[in-house]
Amino acid sequence: MKKIILGALALLPLSFGAQAIELSSAIGSTSQRGLTARAGVGVNWEQSWLQSSTGKLTGYWDYGYTYWESGKKAGARHSLSFAPVFVYEFGSSNIKPFIELGVGVSVFSGSSAGDREFGSAFNFEDRLGVGLKIGDTQRVGARVIHYSNAGIKEPNDGIESFSLFYSHAL
Repeated sequence: MKKIILGALALLPLSFGAQAIELSSAIGSTSQRGLTARAGVGVNWEQSWLQSSTGKLTGYWDYGYTYWESGKKAGARHSLSFAPVFVYEFGSSNIKPFIELGVGVSVFSGSSAGDREFGSAFNFEDRLGVGLKIGDTQRVGARVIHYSNAGIKEPNDGIESFSLFYSHAL
C-alpha cells in the first residue's frame, strides 16, 4: 500500500501544470452504516463545453484517499482513487447549482471493506453528485460513490459511500 501511495503522490504534480487545483473533504456513511472519510485533490480542466446563458459543462481530474471504518468482515481499510469527473453548472449567477458524474478506478488496502467482499483490491468507482458552486472557489454538496470490480473476480459485493462534501479552489 505504501508503494501505491508514493506512486500516486509522485504522479500528482505531472497533471497540475497551470490548472486550478481544488482541495476537498467529505464525510459519509456506507450502505451498511460504516463511516467513510475522504480527502481529495481536484485538477480542473481548462476546457468547457455547451456554454450558454443556462449553464456549461466542465470537469476535473479527481485524486482521492478514503478511510473506511471496520466492519464484521474487515478491519479498517484505505483506498486511493482516480477519476475524470464531468460537471454541469446551471445558470450564470454567483451561486450555481451543479450535477457531477464520473467513472474511475480505485485500489483498496484489501479485498473487502466494512461487511462487503470485493474479490480483489482493484475496483471501479462510479459517482453521482449534486451541489452548489459558490463564487469561483467553493463547492458544497452531496454525492454517492459506488465501488465494485465490475465482475472481474468473484465475489463482487460492491459498496457505496453516501457523503457530504466541501471543496475549495486554491
